[in-house]
Amino acid sequence: MRKKIQKRSAFVLSLMLLVGSAAGCGGSGNNAATADASGESAAADRESEVNQEAYQGEQDISGARTMTFGIQNYGGGGIDPASEINCAWNVSRYGVGECLFRFDNSMNVVNWLCDEYTVNDEHTEWVFHIRDGVKFSDGCDLTAEAVKASFERLYEAGAGGSSAPQKFLEEEAEITADNASGNVTVKTVTPYVDLTKNLAYPVMVILDTEHTTDYAHAAIGTGPYVATNFREEVGYTMVANEYYWGGKVPFESIELMYMGDASAKAMALKSGQLDLAENVTNISDLRDLQADPSFTVTIASGVRTGLAHMNMSEGKLLSNKTLREAVLMALDDDTMCSVTVGGLYTSGYSVLPSNLDYGYENLTDPDPYDPEAAKKLLDDAGIVDSNGDGIRELNGQEVILHYVTYDNRCLKDFAEAIQTQLSDIGIGVDLEIGDSARQWDSYQSGDFDLNGSNWTTVGTGDPSEYLAAWCSTSGADYCGYKNDEYDKLFNELAVTFDNDARREIVQKMQQILLDDAAAVVHGYYNSSMISRNATIGGAAIHTADYYWITTDMYPVSE
Repeated sequence: MRKKIQKRSAFVLSLMLLVGSAAGCGGSGNNAATADASGESAAADRESEVNQEAYQGEQDISGARTMTFGIQNYGGGGIDPASEINCAWNVSRYGVGECLFRFDNSMNVVNWLCDEYTVNDEHTEWVFHIRDGVKFSDGCDLTAEAVKASFERLYEAGAGGSSAPQKFLEEEAEITADNASGNVTVKTVTPYVDLTKNLAYPVMVILDTEHTTDYAHAAIGTGPYVATNFREEVGYTMVANEYYWGGKVPFESIELMYMGDASAKAMALKSGQLDLAENVTNISDLRDLQADPSFTVTIASGVRTGLAHMNMSEGKLLSNKTLREAVLMALDDDTMCSVTVGGLYTSGYSVLPSNLDYGYENLTDPDPYDPEAAKKLLDDAGIVDSNGDGIRELNGQEVILHYVTYDNRCLKDFAEAIQTQLSDIGIGVDLEIGDSARQWDSYQSGDFDLNGSNWTTVGTGDPSEYLAAWCSTSGADYCGYKNDEYDKLFNELAVTFDNDARREIVQKMQQILLDDAAAVVHGYYNSSMISRNATIGGAAIHTADYYWITTDMYPVSE
């Protein structure tokens, strides 16, 4: 249920929030009071500049521990990890929820809400000890039973959606909890090479299911900040979690401001409206900020692939392999990466970035850029323009591809360039630029021919979760793709422990996708974070891109 808090007196607002806080375990209401005082006034200071409704307040906040953060609105701003995968990332990025484990910048797993664990020789029984002294943001203790309840709720509410928790832990797993020992035991049918990596993925975040009443916008987690004052298409006021187990929370409040336009983020940084922004994707703006000593720009190593998934389901245009091959041959990836998006992407043809250790140098691209060869391929297959309208037909149907994407990380730029280049060989593109929620919905409904997105490829420390999109038995096959050898290798990967053998399997899987012309790969993207040196220290973009708001960031005025 979405809540929109209207402008009203501070007294009424404080009273409402205090009542809500008192219903939890802590009952002190300190978080609510902080939301009213610092969150209200910080947003009001910037209301006229961003033309957005926010709290109004009279408190002078000069020198207060507050900041403004300009971000892309993913998943409609939801923070329920069960609702869709973008919302799972939100709850982690916003500093609200945490997992049993966490990735460092080298994508190694470190203990987090779990402080130690054991696993049997078969890798089918895992015992996780829950860290003592951790509380949810409502003051309730994090217990083994609470962890179990969080997982159970995730499967009940999310198994059918894009979050697909079964990708990370099979539905058949038996989960038991013992509060006395603090242990959660997970028994699986399938051996897991390293279940800790899967449990570090944001979908598996731990929430207080006993006291959360609004998962969409007020989920209760263990992170350093509490989500308050959600305003649709505007943002949140994040307030410090007084019960945070990881030490002092640096900011009293953080205004999250949804700003989809990359140049708008850059201008807001330069004007002082923003203290922090993620992913300014206009190359000239980014270079200006890098050259300006007033800002710090951090770039994460490229583990992201920009791509358009092809819908190869029966009855879809792209179920025709010849058409898929022609599409790939018509696209000038090098020019799109170097010119169209100004070098923000490195061109490449495999679904995994070339800088990862999965054998890119051993792969062969069967469909290199050659638009004349693409035309001949279509002509020879009888996919021709029979009525002279400039659009070819396949089995009597005009070849007009429904391309769904959203405007972030240069995806719109790629889509528009692809639309132009495909028109040159007689293929039409019906381009739908929506938001990320619509883009994910289309994955679930199958309402697309091409679906443009930007994926972290090693989200669990290796590419298994990402490669599931092309496995027909994974429960996360968004593409209608079926290749028996690929499915066999994917399932083999899940039970292969030797790292060299895993690399060889992944290399084979990549080549199968290339040979089947199974995806439009734009290139490999580097994420960025930009902070104002006068106000923010310690801000950086994480390799995995899961952790935006952390306790590593601090106000420099202190």
